[in-house]
Amino acid sequence: MYDYDLLVVGSANADLVIGVERRPAAGETVLGGDLSTHPGGKGANQAVAAARLGARTALLARVGDDGHGRLLLDSLCSAGVDPAGVLTGGAPTGVALITVDPSGDNSIVVSPGANARLTPADVRAAGGLLRSSRVVSAQLEIPLETVVEVVRNLPSGTRFVLNPSPPRPLPAEVLAACDPLIVNEHEARVILGGSDSDTRTGSGIGEDPEDWARGLLAMGPRSVVVTLGARGALVYDGSGATRVASVKVDAVDTTGAGDAFTAALAWRLGAGADLAEAAAYAARVGAAAVTKPGAQESYPTAEEVGRL
Repeated sequence: MYDYDLLVVGSANADLVIGVERRPAAGETVLGGDLSTHPGGKGANQAVAAARLGARTALLARVGDDGHGRLLLDSLCSAGVDPAGVLTGGAPTGVALITVDPSGDNSIVVSPGANARLTPADVRAAGGLLRSSRVVSAQLEIPLETVVEVVRNLPSGTRFVLNPSPPRPLPAEVLAACDPLIVNEHEARVILGGSDSDTRTGSGIGEDPEDWARGLLAMGPRSVVVTLGARGALVYDGSGATRVASVKVDAVDTTGAGDAFTAALAWRLGAGADLAEAAAYAARVGAAAVTKPGAQESYPTAEEVGRL
């Protein structure tokens, strides 16, 4: 019997957001609007999204012993996330400094802070959480060696889901554990050995998401999901590709929508859904999330998804 439907191992940040008429050039100072502070980080986002859907969720992360850390703990507890795995100290809480212009374009500088201090030793010490979780999800806003340690300590029968964001080359043992590997277009290109600016003629990677999925699967994951924004998603597990349609909504803010998608998919897989079914549900959750501003504040309950 599992105590948790989902254990998220990842980052927890405070997002400091300021609106500007235009982003400053080098050496320039511009005046902005009022500063707003929001709970964020891909790990905390996924944990909150899953808990709001009704999943029994825990988070393994590290925050500082400071006001931003308390903000994150309050947000997690309010959503119903078990904070037993949230470690405190070692460095200030991670912070993302975000400027947003009137068009919605943003510039982000991240100070990882305590996220960079989540170590393989922390994973080993959290063996009880790993053994108690049906599905474990991770991202790459924490040290890669920590993610490797998660894979090495996965109990038999526990499913591992990875969103490699921000993307980087992955060790074979991590790729082999992914079921699925969840990537967007940029992440797919980087892991396949290209870059976001590659073209069809320049990289050899091509423009067909099915080619990306086949190429990624050949690298070792058990299954692959490629998210395609307004075009939906594509799932691939070796038996063939399945397209998942997007849900048409009036988007207000796409911040954190990918985290909501990953959390919902991981939870539904643990509940017994097949990959295409779980991805279709996750697409509805992601669509609901973009109809409200913010990240964690925008995540829907299961009832709200059902009404979509």
